[in-house]
Amino acid sequence: MPQQEQASRAIQLYYSMPSTQTPDIPKAPNPPKSPRNSSHETRKYGVQESVKLPAEIGNTGANISLLTWDQVYWQLKNTIKVRRYSMNTFKTYAGWIHQFQSFVKNRPPQSLDTDDVKQFLTFLAVKRKVAASTQNQAMNSILFMFRHITKKEFGDIRGAVRAKRKPYIPVVISRPEIDTVVENLSYPYDLVVNLLYGCGLRLFECLQLRVQDLNFDTGILAVHDGKGRKDRSVPLPEKIYPELQDQIETVKQVHQQDLEAEYDGTFLFYQLEKKYKHSAKELCWQWFFPAKTLTYVPGSGEHRRYHLHESHVRKALKAAVRKAKIVKRATSHTFRHSFASHLLQANYDIRTIQELLGHSDVRTTMIYTHTVKSRTIKESKSPLDFQ
Repeated sequence: MPQQEQASRAIQLYYSMPSTQTPDIPKAPNPPKSPRNSSHETRKYGVQESVKLPAEIGNTGANISLLTWDQVYWQLKNTIKVRRYSMNTFKTYAGWIHQFQSFVKNRPPQSLDTDDVKQFLTFLAVKRKVAASTQNQAMNSILFMFRHITKKEFGDIRGAVRAKRKPYIPVVISRPEIDTVVENLSYPYDLVVNLLYGCGLRLFECLQLRVQDLNFDTGILAVHDGKGRKDRSVPLPEKIYPELQDQIETVKQVHQQDLEAEYDGTFLFYQLEKKYKHSAKELCWQWFFPAKTLTYVPGSGEHRRYHLHESHVRKALKAAVRKAKIVKRATSHTFRHSFASHLLQANYDIRTIQELLGHSDVRTTMIYTHTVKSRTIKESKSPLDFQ
């Protein structure tokens, strides 16, 4: 958007201004503890434990030539927010930049060049023996730091040893296996898995559903801010209508209890709460899968309702797969793979599957052609002759 680009440009110009000294970075006081604070939900808003970030730093006004690693992480977080990337992207980038910082033995960020990047990528491929996707993720993280934070040319990395990319075939499980897994799941995880498979959702897309995203009149589920910040709609499975409607009634009860307890509302993205002042406490904005406890927000002292945590779903799913004695490595994403493969087996058009999955490129969807049996090509025939 033009306003975001102007703001981003203004910040870049500000940090490029000369400064005589780098002011001290203030440290925020430790947030007070609350008995209602859930440790796993608090980690959701932080970063990986290996990444030591400063607290919310004020205006540093530092010359970019005097950039410190603390300022790199702070500017990384702000740049991610300006571009509206997810916080998971920030955690990933910060984790790889921290590893790169350790590899170069904490040398100043401005002294690093392309040779350091080559050595790091070679180390990952030769010593660590990481997969090609992992090495690419590390390279993208460091490239982001060079371009948007240190403002240096990334240069040519053709001399680095690259991990070999191998063909990947998604793991797909059959419909009877899916039913067996669901039978071994308790509420609400069984409903989560039914939506993952029935709508082809990613796990974070499923857990971030709001009450207003389900439209039973049209049989449509709206997916907002999916991967790449894209919206799409998928058909609601009619088979689980009763369970979905029961879940909405459960959300209503939880919401009423929260209102009586005078909670501070649900979590909203960006500036929605400032634009719609009472939206955080409205029923339509409540999570479809609310967390079991309220989350304490450090700094503001508020208690808000977050959605069901991903780690709980993964733990329950792992136990259910073990009980079902599935011989394949089934994760939450396996049900999305199964959704696409089963539609392909049912002769759905690849373009239709692409839209339902939210893929930008049909080549990404074409990977599922390797999960189904190849069919013999029928003799060419005019559709006018079909019976």
